[in-house]
Amino acid sequence: MAGRDKLIHPTAIMSRAFYGVTDLAPIQAAVDGIAEVMAEPRGLFVGDNLITLAKRLGFLEDKILMEAFLRNAETVAERGALWRIVTLVWAARSALRVEGDFVECGCYKGNSARIVSEVVNFGNLPRHYYLYDLFQHDESMPHHSMLEHSETLVDQVRARFSDMSNVTITQGRVPDSLAVAAPEKIAFMHLDLNNAAAEIGALEVLFDRISPGGVLILDDFGWMAYQDQMIAEVQWMLARGYRVLELPTGQGLVIK
Repeated sequence: MAGRDKLIHPTAIMSRAFYGVTDLAPIQAAVDGIAEVMAEPRGLFVGDNLITLAKRLGFLEDKILMEAFLRNAETVAERGALWRIVTLVWAARSALRVEGDFVECGCYKGNSARIVSEVVNFGNLPRHYYLYDLFQHDESMPHHSMLEHSETLVDQVRARFSDMSNVTITQGRVPDSLAVAAPEKIAFMHLDLNNAAAEIGALEVLFDRISPGGVLILDDFGWMAYQDQMIAEVQWMLARGYRVLELPTGQGLVIK
């Protein structure tokens, strides 16, 4: 424990946010051991199936980002996904340089979109944020269930964004729901549908609408559990002359 206690950024220690493991105790013991043997036990990030050593973790000093993150990330999984949120915030800030609206397909509770919105002060921007999700689950649906899927989740998300008149929340199956409401030009797009067919369907409709310089983040791209998405999206992008950058967070990055 002594090494871990010396960490400059102890908030980065989130070892409970791991998936696909049967026992977290060995991971925690390994993290403690790593901290003990590091000459300078700083910059250790643990969580979301990611362990990094001696990284600067400069995002922890981004006051606006971290305040928005801590206000909105409540669960172990949400706190563990910090580096994914950092990627999204970078993408959203970068997208402010180009023309177009923001899109998130698979917003679930609206957590990531809310953090992005607060960081870039989206409610006061002359842009629109389009959020899509089924918000509920039954066995006829191709996506897997999540803890807070319910008949009332869509209303909870609408309430969460009630202070932003430039946010539109559409319930339904992507890509079909894109016919209900969708932007003509896109600066930032985040796909997190946990389903290869749905994500390819979204790309078929929306990718050509991304402005030059716009940013696309594929949330599940590099995760083994969703490798069907990587296979499909790599082929789809290559056919159009694009390559997806696989990030250590499991996300994929494309700049139009």
